[in-house]
Amino acid sequence: MIRKPMPLVLLPAMGCDGQLWARQVVDLGDVAHPELGDLTVDDTLAAMAARVLAHAPPRFAVAGVSLGGYVALEMIRQAPERIERIALFGTRATMQMRPRTVLEQGMLATAPHADPMLTSIISGPVQAMAERVGAEVFERQQRALLARPDIGPAIDAVRVPTLVAVGDRDRICLPNDARELADRIPGARFHVLHQCGHLAPMERPGEVTMLLRDWLGEARS
Repeated sequence: MIRKPMPLVLLPAMGCDGQLWARQVVDLGDVAHPELGDLTVDDTLAAMAARVLAHAPPRFAVAGVSLGGYVALEMIRQAPERIERIALFGTRATMQMRPRTVLEQGMLATAPHADPMLTSIISGPVQAMAERVGAEVFERQQRALLARPDIGPAIDAVRVPTLVAVGDRDRICLPNDARELADRIPGARFHVLHQCGHLAPMERPGEVTMLLRDWLGEARS
């Protein structure tokens, strides 16, 4: 039986745009209909989630990185019947964070704690994303994270095929943080990407594509 491509909403990290998911948009085209959610307009997670839901198909899969992961969880809280499955990269089970500037966030996301050669390859595109998004949007996104509600109820409500993945060199979401999230979701698959920092879809595009391909094909329980 040939499956129809699944609608897939991709959500970027703070200070990032669609370039973060560029390889997956191309590489998953045979199994999914990818589209990007807009997290640049609103200043609360609830409003971001509502905006994405308003433009999304009736039922779809959603994958998010960091900020995008928290918005994806809020989308499940708001409309659980519409979410087919969820993938969370660099996302924690708690919402604690310290305020950072655009520069600090970028340095943590692309610092040479990950593969030094890879870091040099992605640092330019990451800086270009941050410049396109701009400091105003970054500050708005940061306010949304600082004012975010407890995500515990949203995590506890997840009952769909779930992938939780994290880079082993991620300094924004530590591997133990992501493991805690996966442990709270029944049946969640947990994966550590080696020699990888915070922006896995860009840093390890082939591996992320394979993970998402397996996740998209996973049967619902």
